[in-house]
Amino acid sequence: MPVFSVKHVTTYSYAAPVRLGEHRMMLRPRDSNDQQLLEASLAIDPEPRRLRWIHDVFDNCVAIADFNGMTRKLTVESNIALAHNPFEGAEFLLEDRARFYPFAYDGDEMPDLARSIERHFPDPGGELDRWVRRFLHQGNPTETGELLMTLNYAIRESLSYERRVAKGTQSPLQTLARRQGSCRDFATLMMEAARTLGFAARFVSGYLYVPDRDEGETYLGGGSTHAWCQIYLPGSGWVEFDPTNGIVGNRDLIRVAVAREAHQAIPLHGSYFGAPSDADGMDVSVHVRKLSEESRLTSRDLDEGKKRGT
Repeated sequence: MPVFSVKHVTTYSYAAPVRLGEHRMMLRPRDSNDQQLLEASLAIDPEPRRLRWIHDVFDNCVAIADFNGMTRKLTVESNIALAHNPFEGAEFLLEDRARFYPFAYDGDEMPDLARSIERHFPDPGGELDRWVRRFLHQGNPTETGELLMTLNYAIRESLSYERRVAKGTQSPLQTLARRQGSCRDFATLMMEAARTLGFAARFVSGYLYVPDRDEGETYLGGGSTHAWCQIYLPGSGWVEFDPTNGIVGNRDLIRVAVAREAHQAIPLHGSYFGAPSDADGMDVSVHVRKLSEESRLTSRDLDEGKKRGT
């Protein structure tokens, strides 16, 4: 089982001393059958007067920091290592009732899935409806897996990726109109398109492992946090779809937080007390490395990862 290390450093700079308000951090990956957290550390400078941990409404692990004093810089460094069991899902293990679209979710599932099925963005002219229904076989059955994979690849192939540091997420109609967007924009577009067809979808924030060039993969979105989505399929559960890179399944994706919308899964956000002009920039670096093919992380792996700057 591959072992990944992730070093994620965020630095906020200020033109004058400011007093920091509360900061919330979603940086600790979710333990699951496909990824097991082996090591985790969180270093914050200046050191907070109090650091506490909670689980939010989506069961994401959140660190909350409170500060004293004044500072001109805030640095948050997260280092994690986890065993990762990749699953590439060209074939979905679907229940018979879900093999072809449309299908209905089970009555027992609907109360928990309802908010993830509801559409979250207005589409007064039906533009998104028309766009997504191009992927259905009119007059013939449409295989559920084929439909979702086609949608996933269509976003990758027909839209241009841009690394966008500005806050917020484009609406699906904005992304279609601009024909470009960031990974969080593409994830939001796919979620809303899937919801248009009646699927339950949710947002995922995490990290992307970008293999070396000689491994034959070319990914977009590396070097920073990454975003994709999950769609709930009876028989398979929540299945990962990364429309930025056309990935189906969790291959090279490290899941940290899940939420109904993008703004609920921001990796790090907080406030400061000072003038708006005091904010002097933010720098983010993310380094993901594959340390081992073994199922357990050894001290040698950790030492080698640190020497490589992971």
